[in-house]
Amino acid sequence: MDNTGQNLSLKAKMPDSAARLPAWVYFLARFFSYLFHPVFIPTYVMAFLLFVHPYAYGGMDARTRGLRLFSVFFTTAFFPIFSVFLLWRLRLFTHSMQLKTSKERIVPYALTMIFYFWMWHVFNNIGDPRASVHFFLGNFAAVCLAWFCNIYFKVSMHSVAAGGLVAFAVLFSFHDNYASGAYLGIAFLVAGILMTARLLVSDHNRFEIYSGFFAGVVAMIVGWVF
Repeated sequence: MDNTGQNLSLKAKMPDSAARLPAWVYFLARFFSYLFHPVFIPTYVMAFLLFVHPYAYGGMDARTRGLRLFSVFFTTAFFPIFSVFLLWRLRLFTHSMQLKTSKERIVPYALTMIFYFWMWHVFNNIGDPRASVHFFLGNFAAVCLAWFCNIYFKVSMHSVAAGGLVAFAVLFSFHDNYASGAYLGIAFLVAGILMTARLLVSDHNRFEIYSGFFAGVVAMIVGWVF
């Protein structure tokens, strides 16, 4: 197949909005969608608390911090991704790794709820800083809320993660003696880039994206309060 045929085939697989984009815009939107995929957000936030924030994990040695970050990545990113991969390869409930339909998302979301609940349960029982405990409870609540919304419409999990990230940054800043506009600005920037990327290249409509952001904010507030 010549290059023209390949380009036509590629565009046929894109959402209508993405097919009209310049190639470099489409590439960047896809890149940021993967870079800030929802399963990676908990690892990024924990990396900030462990290695960037001056006292959130003050007194913990570097080796223990590294192990803590690895456990977060393994539980909240690797296990969910690997579970979806197994479901896809075994042809159970899913037809692709992208989980393009609401029906395909039911079982993966349920499994992810288990992983996120376990992460919160562990952090809550080993006496980690309350900010981390609140964050993981908010993540668990966000997946539960997204699973419930998925019954009625295909909510954007990227937007749910963006909403949770922004809400956590704002709530944390009110309880942090080292509050800085820098990490607040970064959280809003990441959320803006991510939601713009999903508007450009995903098959979600605006309602699914904006409602996802709202759900993420509500879930993180619930996690922080309780």
